[in-house]
Amino acid sequence: MKNIVVLVSGGGTNLQALIDSQARGEIKGGRITCVISSKDGVFALERAKKADIPTVVIPRKEYTDSKSYSEAILAELDRQKADLIVLAGFMTILDECVTKAYDYRIINVHPALIPSFCGEGFYGLKVHEKALEYGVKVSGATIHFVNEKADAGAIILQGVVNVENDDTPEILQRRIMENVEWKLLPKAVSLFCEDRIEIKDGKAYVK
Repeated sequence: MKNIVVLVSGGGTNLQALIDSQARGEIKGGRITCVISSKDGVFALERAKKADIPTVVIPRKEYTDSKSYSEAILAELDRQKADLIVLAGFMTILDECVTKAYDYRIINVHPALIPSFCGEGFYGLKVHEKALEYGVKVSGATIHFVNEKADAGAIILQGVVNVENDDTPEILQRRIMENVEWKLLPKAVSLFCEDRIEIKDGKAYVK
């Protein structure tokens, strides 16, 4: 049984999707053993506590730079004996000391179809604002491995929704979360825990 550690910074809607999937028995071969938050008092911590999942808070503001913060996160991941790390609305880009130590063992969800509307600065509503500004007809979400570059790791799964004429960034965000993120993130986690993701030439293939 693989140890899944989830990193959060806010409300934890994707964490809740994972908790619910786990409760339904949909995540095979792994279980959420810890939730680490970059802020105290966020609702994601309440979600974890309600599901009897241990929590740890490592406040980003207490560290002077990304490297020292990442080292603290890395030490905790090692303590937790993490097999898989899931970034679920985690708002800090981790230094390569973490991504190298956990190569192809960190999964992130990005609310667009990578390589569109991704990279540094593309997060939250900004992604959907740009997609609507561009006039795309479909959008979606990407579940991918994390490497040292923002949103540049191997793609595991992608899902698509239609963009409607009267969409606002908030409406589009909600549609993508409900129809893609909350379904594909638990699926990707289960695939990892079942050893069904294969890496060839830097690309991820589902077996």
